This record gives sequence, structure tokens and C-alpha cells, in this order.
Amino acid sequence: MEVRERQSATGKRLQPTPQPQHRQHRTFSPRDRGSILYARIRKTDRQKFLKNLGITTMNLLLAEDYLLQDYPEHITNTIRSGHSTCVRFNRKGDFLASGRVDGTVVIWDLETMGVARKLRGHFKNITSLSWSRCGRYLLSACQAWKVILWDLQDGSKYREVRFRAPVYGAELHPMHHHQFVAALFEEQPMLVDVTDPVEVRHILPSVEKRSDDGADTPTKEEYAKQDASHRTTAIVYTATGEHLLAGTTKGRLNIIDATTHEIIYSEKIAGGVITTLRLTDSGKELLVNAQDRTIRTFKVPDLTSADLDPDTIQIPLEHKFQDLVNRLSWNHAAFSSTGEYVAASTFNNHELYIWERGHGSLVRMLEGPKEEQGVIEWHPHKPLLAACGLETGRINIWSVTSPQRWSALAPDFVEVEENVEYIEKEDEFDIHPHEEIQKRRLDAEDEDVDVLGDAGAGGDVAPFRMPVLFNLGESDSEEEFVNVGLGTLRRKSPDDQDDGGSVAEKPPAKKTVTQRTRTRKR
Repeated sequence: MEVRERQSATGKRLQPTPQPQHRQHRTFSPRDRGSILYARIRKTDRQKFLKNLGITTMNLLLAEDYLLQDYPEHITNTIRSGHSTCVRFNRKGDFLASGRVDGTVVIWDLETMGVARKLRGHFKNITSLSWSRCGRYLLSACQAWKVILWDLQDGSKYREVRFRAPVYGAELHPMHHHQFVAALFEEQPMLVDVTDPVEVRHILPSVEKRSDDGADTPTKEEYAKQDASHRTTAIVYTATGEHLLAGTTKGRLNIIDATTHEIIYSEKIAGGVITTLRLTDSGKELLVNAQDRTIRTFKVPDLTSADLDPDTIQIPLEHKFQDLVNRLSWNHAAFSSTGEYVAASTFNNHELYIWERGHGSLVRMLEGPKEEQGVIEWHPHKPLLAACGLETGRINIWSVTSPQRWSALAPDFVEVEENVEYIEKEDEFDIHPHEEIQKRRLDAEDEDVDVLGDAGAGGDVAPFRMPVLFNLGESDSEEEFVNVGLGTLRRKSPDDQDDGGSVAEKPPAKKTVTQRTRTRKR
């Protein structure tokens, strides 16, 4: 700090006055600010910090890499079981359900990237999947006019409901797995309750009721024709399950009361058919994908307040995401786990787009296999994306490639940059009597050890664990494995034939005879 001496007019020496220095201000990005905030926290308080962020992994050292990256960058895995058309993560994020063209539903274990269970009951293309809050029940809908509620405890059909039209999509109630709503092809949507053995169905409207006061007969007929052309193509529950959000073929968004089954709010928000509706975990943001080449996000008001007035409901538009240069259409869209990002798969293109919701800017274009991607889903807790390839039916997974942390396997060890001199403790390598060692070993065997962790702590839903299947035939079908020896199986590669359970036989190699030419010496 500079000090400048002053002298008065009488010649007396005054106290030096410090001169302030000009600091160089540095701007940090949101990612840098999060890293600095995490670095300033003491090591003992990091567990509480991670718990507040919603990270509940068993080994917190492995989760530190995910704090520095909020969206995936590279394709890390590719899994395949038949031709998949749709995927859906469960609430906990440890299992991924995929629906195939032949009607089979496959449950994937994300820890091993293997098949945990297969559910067979449909005979046509699976159109949608929906998990229950506890993770035990799975709702699947297909084009064969049928919806099945599966019990994953034993893989049986818990309930089966048939409709009079193909099903666009079905969504389970967020709190009760006995209720679901279905959007039907050229039919009105239905709210179904399967609590009793005989299901109870409620037809939901797609348009608001019109007042008949002062309308003549031709006008009524015109209104009837317009209302008949309105069909619900996408429908989801709100976070509490008290209301329904429905999108129609005319680009209108309807809010339906789940108790009275009447529309309390309707507004035209898009210029084409609404194909996808997604809500964040909090239920305060809505994602809408329509066939007008635009993805929109909206703010959803609190619909559970006691003094809610339907006339004052407003759903303000937050952002519009579109490609103004290439004018691309979007096959499917999804929110990130925190709701800060929006991801979408493109029509007739192989790239995935990721936008930031705060500023509405494009932050990443994910490269992958050279095929068009269909349904896309974001992991509920990690920066991980899963998408179905339309041509091959493979499930491609994009994630963050984190460096290996060997100290995570042994928390007592600490990684160091250079050698550190170690001071041995006085009793560290003492030899204890054999009787004392045996007694400690017997005492340790009497303790109950929970190898799966405390999964049921701090939750309002009973925990559910997927049963382990030891039978290979139940977990994987025969066409996915080939016999290469006595008691030895391997997974079939894409080069092998799909029909039959044996490896494609190669034609025998032809014997080639080489003619040798003799040269005479002259």
C-alpha cells in the first residue's frame, strides 16, 4: 500500500494517508462460482453440502466430478435388446425401462448395464412407459389398444386395461399407482382407476363446454364439427396429482381438474400438434414440444392454493428453443435433473441439442452414431442422457467421463502429488496374541452388516429392491446369446444373425493353388 506524506503550511509533519489501490475485478462463470463455493467448504461439511444438493450416492468421492459438469459431453455406452422405441428412468435412477417394437419391456440395471428383467404381454410397438413413485410398478402402453400395469416384484401383470383405440401415451398418478390417465388415438382421453378388480373409467374433455345461449342450429353444428376435430395427444399429471395438463391437436393446453373432470383453463400455446409434455420434479416448469419446430418452456402457477380462481390463471411463456438456420423439427424433448437445461433430439438428424434455460442459449450439440435419435430421457440425478436410435433400435447413453479415483475404493487413503515421509506409530505393527485376534474375529461375525445401505431412511415411500434373477433364460432371451462351447455362452454381436440361437456359419474357405513359375538360367 502506497503511503504519501503531507506537510502543512506551518511546516509541521502530518500523519501519512494511505492511498487505496485499484483491484482488478475478475468475472466468474456460474460453473467457476460453483467450484469456488464447493472448494471453500470444509471437508467435514461436504457431505451435508452434497446432501442438500440431492446427491445421495454411497461414495461421495465419486460424486465430486459431477459437480463440475451439469450436462453430458460424450457417448459412453451403447446397450441393445431388440429394437427399442422408448425409454424411461425410474425415480431413484438405478433402473432404465425400454419398450421394444415387438411389445417386450426390458428393465436395465444401470450399475452393470445388463438386463434385470423382461416383461412380455404386449404384441405391438410400445408407445410409452411410466414408473410408480416407489419403483415397484411400471405402466406400459402399446399400439394394440392395451395398457398393462406390471408388478416388478415377480414380473407379473398387476392390472390390464383394453381400450377401443391405440394409445398415444399413459401416465401413472404421482402418488397412487392404482390411477393413470391415457391419451387415445382419435378418442377422448380417459382417467382410469384400477383399485378394484373392475376398473372405473372417466372420459376427460378435450375442449371447453360452450354456452348454448343465443346460438342457432347451424352455429351449433359448426361448433360440434370444430370440437370433434380436437383430440388430446399428450397428457401428464401435475406434481401433486390434483390436476392434469393436456395438449391437443390444435396446439391448445388444457388444465383439467382430476376430481371434477372438467377443464378449468385452456389456451392456444403452439401452432401445431403438441407431441410432448414434461414437468420438472418441482412441477413449476412445463416443457412443450409441438410440430411447429419450436420447443417452449412455461411457468406453471400453484394450482393447489385454496383461493384458486380459474379466471385468473396465467401460464407465462419463458423461452422458445428453435433452430432458425436449419429449421429443424424436434422428435422429443426432456428437462435435465435440475431443470436448468433442455435437451432435444432432431428430426432427420443425428445430433442432440442442449440449451440452458437461464438465458435460452445453446450450450452443447452432442455427437453420436450416424443415425436419427427418437425418444430421449435425462437421468433424474446425474448428467446422463439416454436416447433410442430409430434405425438400429440401440439405446445410446451420453455421460461425463470422470477420471479414476483410486482413493474412493479405500477412504482411509489420500492421493498425494509427491512422496510424503511417513512416521510410523509406536503400536502400529505390534504382534497381538492369537486368542485376542480370534475373539475380535468372532465378535465381528456377530454384527449385522447391511451391504445395500440404508435405502429406506428419510422417505415417505416404502423402499423397493428389484429381485435378483439367477436364471439366464428369464433375464435374457435366447436370441441374444449364442453357445460357443459346453456350458459357455456369450452375448451375440451385431454381426451375427438375429434369427436362431447359433452363430452364423461362415462358408468354407476355398483352397487356392499358387502356380510356381520356373525361370531358366541362360
